[in-house]
Amino acid sequence: MNFLLNVIWLVFGGFLLFLEYIFFGIVAIIFIVTIPLGIACFRIASYVLWPFGKVVVAKPEAGTGSTIMNVLWFLIPGWMLALGHLGTALFQAITIIGIPLAIANIKMIPITCFPFGKDVLTQEEARYRRERVLLVGPPA
Repeated sequence: MNFLLNVIWLVFGGFLLFLEYIFFGIVAIIFIVTIPLGIACFRIASYVLWPFGKVVVAKPEAGTGSTIMNVLWFLIPGWMLALGHLGTALFQAITIIGIPLAIANIKMIPITCFPFGKDVLTQEEARYRRERVLLVGPPA
């Protein structure tokens, strides 16, 4: 089912969002100081291209640096990318088939606005990480 949803997603807006992230990533790489923003763009671009079957989880070791980078991110490309998700979600919600895609688009906005301190994992990787934390305990 995830494969079918991903194919529909790709055709009805996912590829355009992917190109938007790639564009902002290349612009960020051009300015040397913003390379971490470009890397985050490329990381999210792979999630935006094929989102179903993946989950966003918080990194337990994220700290003040992630907060500072999230503020910079939101001020530079974050709000524009979030508007792209909103516009695409409105377009997708016109049809009944597009409603699940629109919901997925809206669910992407938090990582679009604040990507630092988060990981995009497959559902299996997230389950493994959750079980490992329960067995071993949270990092000190």
